[in-house]
Amino acid sequence: MCAAVRPPADLNGRRGFERAVLGHGRQQPGARSVSTTKNESDESGLLMRWSTGWYGASRHDRLPRSRKPVPGLAAAWTVGWATGQVRSAGSGPLALAVIGDCGADDQQLHQALTTVRARNWAALTRWPGSYLTIARSGESLAVIGDLACQHCVYLRSEGTGTWWSTSAGALAALDGAPFDPTALAAHLALAQPDVLGHRSLFRAVSRVPTGHLLLNTPDGANTIRYEPVDYQPISLPDAAPRVRAALSEAVDTRLDGMRAVSADLAGLDSTTLACLAARRGPVTAVTFADARLRDDDLSYAVRTAAAVPELTHHAVPGRAETVYYSGLDDLSSLPLTDTPNAYAVTAGIKRAVLGAVAERRSATVHFTGAAGDAVLSAPSSYLSDLLRDRRYRRAVAHAHAHARLRHVSPLSVLRRARPASRVGLAGAWLQAATELRDTPRAWMPQAERPVAWAPLLATADWMSREVRHQLAEALDIAAGELLEEPRQLAAWTDRQDLARLGADTAGLRELARADHATEIAAPFLDNEVIRACLAVPADQRGAPGRYKPLLGEAFARTGLLPDFVLSRATKGGFNALAYAGLTQHAAVLSQLLGPSSRLSAAGLISQPPVERMLRRAAAGQPTAQGALHLAVSAEIWLRQMETTTAASWWEVVGHVAAA
Repeated sequence: MCAAVRPPADLNGRRGFERAVLGHGRQQPGARSVSTTKNESDESGLLMRWSTGWYGASRHDRLPRSRKPVPGLAAAWTVGWATGQVRSAGSGPLALAVIGDCGADDQQLHQALTTVRARNWAALTRWPGSYLTIARSGESLAVIGDLACQHCVYLRSEGTGTWWSTSAGALAALDGAPFDPTALAAHLALAQPDVLGHRSLFRAVSRVPTGHLLLNTPDGANTIRYEPVDYQPISLPDAAPRVRAALSEAVDTRLDGMRAVSADLAGLDSTTLACLAARRGPVTAVTFADARLRDDDLSYAVRTAAAVPELTHHAVPGRAETVYYSGLDDLSSLPLTDTPNAYAVTAGIKRAVLGAVAERRSATVHFTGAAGDAVLSAPSSYLSDLLRDRRYRRAVAHAHAHARLRHVSPLSVLRRARPASRVGLAGAWLQAATELRDTPRAWMPQAERPVAWAPLLATADWMSREVRHQLAEALDIAAGELLEEPRQLAAWTDRQDLARLGADTAGLRELARADHATEIAAPFLDNEVIRACLAVPADQRGAPGRYKPLLGEAFARTGLLPDFVLSRATKGGFNALAYAGLTQHAAVLSQLLGPSSRLSAAGLISQPPVERMLRRAAAGQPTAQGALHLAVSAEIWLRQMETTTAASWWEVVGHVAAA
C-alpha cells in the first residue's frame, strides 16, 4: 500500500529551529556558514550524525555542512559518519549504499545489486545490524530506515524535487520551519510515534512511518509499506533457534574490527549480550550498583563474571548526582537531538557508567540491553487480543496468573482488558479524541486505567483546552485516513514501543559519542532480532509464570550463558532514583516547567496540574513519572533549539551540481 506524501501548507515559519540551527536569518545565495556548536566541531569528529539527499528534475541550490558524498550515489551525503560505516556498491543508475552497522560484507552488497535492479526493496533490510539503506534502480530511488526508528527517514517536497534526510531538524532548517505543536502534543499525550502517520515534529517536514520506505520516482515521493502489519505467528520453540541466530549475528556485526568492547552487565538482556560478546574476546563489563536500588543486579553480575573468563567486571557506585534530572541546570552539556530524548533525564546515570569504562579502558563499542523487554516479553494488554479472538479459556487462565502477581482479582484484570477487545485502532483514536474534548480527568496510575490501543497519558490532562481540541481533530483525521489496521493490539503496542525506544537510543548514542567517542550497540533493536522475536505471539512471550521464556528457550543447553542466568526471574528498576531525582531537583524542575516554560507558552502544559504533580513527587507520593519524564524531555528539546550557537547546518550556494 502506498500513499502520496503531502507536506503541511505552512512553509514560511521563521521561529523554532531557525534560531536553534541557523542562529540568524536565512542566508542569501552565495553565503557560507562556518561556525559550529560544541558538538559539531569538524576537528573533534563528533558531528551530530545524519544523512540526506536530493531527488529532483532540476539542480539543488543547497548543500549540508561538513558533508561527505555517498560513494556511487549522486546528490546523497552523510554528516558525522565514519568512512567505514558508509559502504556502497555500484554507481549511477544501479547503486546501493548502507550507512551504520550493517553485517553485509562487500561481496554481499555487490550481489545485492541484482535485488536492487528487481526493486525488491524489502530484501535489503534483512542483513544483521542497524542501518539506513539507499538504493537506486534507474529513475527510482528508495530510502529505507529501520524498524526501530534509529534511522528514521523524513522528507520535504519542493516545487522541483524532494529533500530526504534522517534528521527532521535539518529539513526544517532549510527555511526555519517551526515545531508543530499538535504533533508535539501527540508525542506527549500518547508516546506512540505512528499515531499521526506522516506528521513529524516540524511543520513542512513529513515522516516516513515505521515499517515503510520512501520511494522517489519522476511521479513524486511516496511511502510504501515493506513490513507486514502483523507477522505470521511462530511458536516459541520453533522461533528459539532463529532468535539465537539473529541475536548472535547482531552482536558479531558490532565486533568486527573493534579494538575494545564494553557492555552493561545488569539484567537478563544486557547479560546475554555481554556473554555473546565475550565469545569473541575480552569484554569490560560494568554494573551500576547504587545502594538505593536494592536489587540483585550486582550479585548476578559478580557470579556471571566469575563464570565467564573473558568478562572483566567493574561495579559503578551511585553518587549524589547519579539520579534522574541531574544536570538540567546546564542544558548546554547535553547533545542536541532530533526529537525529545528520554536519556536527557537520565544522562547523569549513563555518564557514570560510560565514564567508568573510559577510566579503565578505551572502549570503541558499548553494548546495552535496551529494548530487550519490548521484544522478549509482552505487557498484559495481550489479554484483550485473547478476548477478541474468543480464546476465553486461555484468557481466564492468564488473568488468574496476572492477578496473583499483582495481588488483585482475576475479574478486575479481565475488566481492564475487555474494552480494548471491542474496538480497533481507528475506533480507539476516535475514542481518544472524544476524551480530549471532555474535561481533563483526575489523575490515577496508568496501570489502573482500562487497557487501550491509544492510552492517553497524564500529560494529555495537563494541556490547554485549545491544544486538546487540536489534537482531537488530528486524531479524527488520522482515524479516517488509516488504510491498514493491525489485527492485534499487542502487535501495535510492540511496534510503537520499539519506535520510541529506538529514537531514544539514537539520542543515547549521541551522548556516548560526544562524551567518550564510544559507539552504543543495541542489538535488540535490530530488524532481524525484532522479526524473530515478535513473530512469537504475545501470549507466549509474556505468559506469566516464567520470566522471558523466549530467551530461556533460545539459549538453553547451548553453554553460551550460565544456567543461573537463564533461570533468573528478577529484574532491577530505577524507581528509587527517579523519586530521589524528583526530590533532589524539585526546584530545577519547577523552574523548567514553570510559567516561563516553552511547553506552557504553547499550551502543551498548564501550571496547576503540573505543580500538583511536582508537589506529589517531592513528597514521595505516587506520581505520573512517565508523564513528567516526557514533559521534561520535551521542554529540554524546545529550549535547546533556542540556545544552541550553531550558525548553520547548510551552506547556501548560488547553483551547484548534483554531485
